[in-house]
Amino acid sequence: MEALQAEYDALGSEIANIIKSTSFGGSTLFSADGTAVPAAGAAAGLLGTAGGITFQIGASENETMVVDGETDLEALSTALDAVSANYALAAPATGTELTDGNTIITDINDAIAAVGTVRAKLGAASNRLDHVYNNLGNMIQNTTASKGRIMDVDYALETSNSTSKQLLLQAGTSALKQSSSLSQLVMSLMQ
Repeated sequence: MEALQAEYDALGSEIANIIKSTSFGGSTLFSADGTAVPAAGAAAGLLGTAGGITFQIGASENETMVVDGETDLEALSTALDAVSANYALAAPATGTELTDGNTIITDINDAIAAVGTVRAKLGAASNRLDHVYNNLGNMIQNTTASKGRIMDVDYALETSNSTSKQLLLQAGTSALKQSSSLSQLVMSLMQ
């Protein structure tokens, strides 16, 4: 029983280590003290920020998405605290969790459910951001294609205008030439 408890204590310490060291872009996702919800006065990680994380997902200031994991992380922290005494400790201690098998199984099931809730919320947010990214990519592609079509239409219009004006200029020059030759004919008749 002591060997199982020692392994269980080590796993509880590793859960705290994973939560403490999980980061993105140089910022911790949970908190630096190893708990999903930091102790009073400690800095919260990105996911535990009060009010959530706001993402700009469109061109206007109203097109935002808020991912608020604070409540779910509090539930996760409570569930993990119930599972292992080593979860929130800086140094490993010897726990007594395995002495009551039925209680610890319930606590572990609660912790697994809390982890599932956090993962589902983060997965849903990630999927939404993926869809936003794909939609913005389509908008860029369609805008670029439209711009190309507009520029092609302008080129065709200007080419036809240029050709039309060249024809008018040639016709005008020809008419002037004809009128000049007629005036010379009239002058020759008068002599």
